[in-house]
Amino acid sequence: MLGMPRSTPTPTDDERALVEAAQRDPTRFADLYDLYFDRVYGFLARRTHNRSDAEDLTSEVFHEALAALPRFEWRGAPFAAWLFRIAANTLADHAERSVREPNAASRAEPPPVDPVEIENHARLHRLVDRLPADQRRVLHLRFAEEKTVPEIARDLGRSEGAVKQLQFRALATLRAWMNPKGGRARG
Repeated sequence: MLGMPRSTPTPTDDERALVEAAQRDPTRFADLYDLYFDRVYGFLARRTHNRSDAEDLTSEVFHEALAALPRFEWRGAPFAAWLFRIAANTLADHAERSVREPNAASRAEPPPVDPVEIENHARLHRLVDRLPADQRRVLHLRFAEEKTVPEIARDLGRSEGAVKQLQFRALATLRAWMNPKGGRARG
């Protein structure tokens, strides 16, 4: 059907293969890092509102994940849920340290981690990866890098109208994919 995602192996199967390869050979952890970096960084950046903290915490999450990977066991939840649990714990530790340290900038208590929300975010990221390259780029610049439409237009050498149209088409496609029955997507 036109506009629908191509059928591919289930992400859980792909995840399982990547995780098992990394458990056998830690140098293969780079594949998991590449796959999940943007999602983990985005999760932390939305909660810390500080790029430097988000970068430091993301590094800490992947360091902890690599160290704990030999003990990881499949329990019905995606690997991403395990990784985001590490991110949530790292964020909580960071918040606790910030309260104890008088010069710490971030004092926010991290919100609880909802596995359904995590899986929805992971699904959305997989769908974004299926968009045409120009639409993906516009969404990344607009929402991940938080650039304005004029900034994106300048960066891409396109008109503001073209950038708005790319963004509109990308979001419309994602809405349709997220809720293929035609109703409004939740959230």
